[in-house]
Amino acid sequence: MLKISVEEYSRLQSYMLLVDKDSEAYKAMKIRYTELKVILTSSGINLTELDRIKE
Repeated sequence: MLKISVEEYSRLQSYMLLVDKDSEAYKAMKIRYTELKVILTSSGINLTELDRIKE
């Protein structure tokens, strides 16, 4: 589960960096980004190196 979450987190960030922050697509992705960040952080994963969005 952690491997899948890390891969999804990374992939989602790539998509988020491609769209305008004011777009509806970005806002929808931001919800999943936050969910994944909570899952990974609570699982003990250090996101310092993985987080490219920095929000």
